[in-house]
Amino acid sequence: MLKIATQAEWIARAQEVLPGGGFGNFDPGIVIARGKGAHVWDEDGNEYIDYLIGSGPMLLGHGNEEVQEAVFEQIPRGMTFFANNAAGIELAEQICDAVACGEMLRYVTSGGEADMYAMRLARAFTGRDKIVKFEGGYHGMCAEAQMSLAPQRLVNFPQPVPDSAGIPQGVADEMLIAPFNDFDYIRSLLAEHGDEVAGIIVEPLQRIIPPLPGFLQLLREEADKYGIVLIFDEVVTGFRFAYGGAQELYGVTPDLCSLGKVIGGGFPLAAIAGRADIMAHFDKAKVGAEGFLMQLGTLSGNPVAAVAGMKTMEILRRDGQYDRLRSLGRRLMDMASAALTAQGIGHQIVGDPTLFDVVFTDRDVRDYRDVIQADTARQARFNSVLRARGIFKAQAKLYPCLALSDADLEQTNAAFQAAAESLAEGT
Repeated sequence: MLKIATQAEWIARAQEVLPGGGFGNFDPGIVIARGKGAHVWDEDGNEYIDYLIGSGPMLLGHGNEEVQEAVFEQIPRGMTFFANNAAGIELAEQICDAVACGEMLRYVTSGGEADMYAMRLARAFTGRDKIVKFEGGYHGMCAEAQMSLAPQRLVNFPQPVPDSAGIPQGVADEMLIAPFNDFDYIRSLLAEHGDEVAGIIVEPLQRIIPPLPGFLQLLREEADKYGIVLIFDEVVTGFRFAYGGAQELYGVTPDLCSLGKVIGGGFPLAAIAGRADIMAHFDKAKVGAEGFLMQLGTLSGNPVAAVAGMKTMEILRRDGQYDRLRSLGRRLMDMASAALTAQGIGHQIVGDPTLFDVVFTDRDVRDYRDVIQADTARQARFNSVLRARGIFKAQAKLYPCLALSDADLEQTNAAFQAAAESLAEGT
């Protein structure tokens, strides 16, 4: 690849060939050249502490030597086959052992693909069409997932609002939208529509919003009451919250879950895991042609991602890893809150120590509408100062990773203080 001297030149080239000048994922005004541990460098050589970490998968940090060794051993043996391979089978065994709902597993390549198939499985299993989704919940890019993902136009529940062009009205007709953490609303919605609903899909931690105590258990109880498939989207929380994911942390077992990010160790890999009787719809010999759900993918279960995922999971099983991750996260949460409190700036630290952010509001944050009523201008300014101080993060998320050092946290604390001071000064 031709090396160009400046980031600005790379940005100009991207604008010629990429819509919006980017991949659609992140700020196209920065081009990352490399990463190591908890740090990344842009094409101008600027160094950042990385709290984006690839939007979550790099839980061990960039370039973990043990993961690299596993990958380098696999590459000469083959990178993908489209056929079963031993590494993919072994990883599936390990995931099913770890995840409470995981009796069987089917690989795909992205978390959004896993969510799409999970909803389709719910429909195949129940013979019903409607899906309940929570406003503000992210479940990938399929048509169902793009309903009320981040609506700017707020309407009465359960009406969906499409967040993308190109989605037929028929998709909206089969979606029911509910507010996250609203016990009474979900009860009333299912009392009216429960016998039409195939599945309830939910992020156990919705973006960064924790479930209120008992909310996930209520979903489990209501799903059982009406014969609905309960789907946990654990693409983000799986193997991050705990080795057994949010199911382990919150003590609630869904019927299906989607997984991604960490299980591929930084390579494209995702999966649907769940009850054997539901997963049987991927097996024509068991359910017949009428019940069969076709699924295949060129890179599904590829051995490079599988060995990277297995080595990552092996490291995560070692004593103290999750205690350390949570300790790092709590320290970061406390630093951010202390810096803002010292300047008299109203805020909430929202999320879990393994995934959180600052929301500039004085009210409790329970759902999507609480988030969008916060001070987004302050959020943008806060993030801008952090970037200038060498902190690389998403617009509304901060992902700690296990590669963070005490020196990284000291620099992050100084950046939090500078950002809080800037907000207080109005600059």
